[in-house]
Amino acid sequence: MKIRKFTKADVALERSPGQEGDIFVGNLIDERHGGPITIGYGRYAPGQSLTETMAVDDVVIVLEGRLSISTEAGTVSAGPGEIVYMPKGETVTIRSHEEGAFTAYVTYPHWRPAHS
Repeated sequence: MKIRKFTKADVALERSPGQEGDIFVGNLIDERHGGPITIGYGRYAPGQSLTETMAVDDVVIVLEGRLSISTEAGTVSAGPGEIVYMPKGETVTIRSHEEGAFTAYVTYPHWRPAHS
């Protein structure tokens, strides 16, 4: 794989698998490209919430808006420029605030095969 640069305009967002809310993801690099990680963008409409047990290690970088991520241990909120790490096996609830959120993410290993 060669070095590549991406912008929001490069991504085709689709509804997050298994979710009924207005939460969308779009992989830019994944298992189809031969690397060990998945890289993409995500969009959360205002007031959305999802709960899941992490199938992979996941890093979310908030680019716009705000998210709150809750576990049994507590809640963290993140805004533009902040990064949240969610380890594999952790059960999390991710909530978007009234302005929604636009994020970038990196997972290891690839999240799509882990959800199959």
